[in-house]
Amino acid sequence: MFYMQKYLKRLMAIVFVVIASFSAMAAPQSFTGALSDSMCGAKHMMPGKTDAECIRECIKANSKYALAVDKKVYTLAGPQEELSRLAGKRVRVTGEQTGDTINVKSILLAEK
Repeated sequence: MFYMQKYLKRLMAIVFVVIASFSAMAAPQSFTGALSDSMCGAKHMMPGKTDAECIRECIKANSKYALAVDKKVYTLAGPQEELSRLAGKRVRVTGEQTGDTINVKSILLAEK
């Protein structure tokens, strides 16, 4: 009987950890920052171009869309047309974060 109780306690602990891990991974989060690209991050470097023009040029050169939040830059995976339309703007992105990538579920202009 003692071994059975010990086994059940361990099993319950494992189940709790697994459930907590899955619920943390699946929960969408919201991030607010500047829609940029992974090459430039928060500071664009093409003279004579707007931030949006610089971002689009960098995307053509195989950079990825990104979100600059304070000093952190997240790569964005999502609808390219929507990201292009909002390039250079302050946006609010809702999605699932995996490492340094956000899988975009929705993106809107952010309030100032």
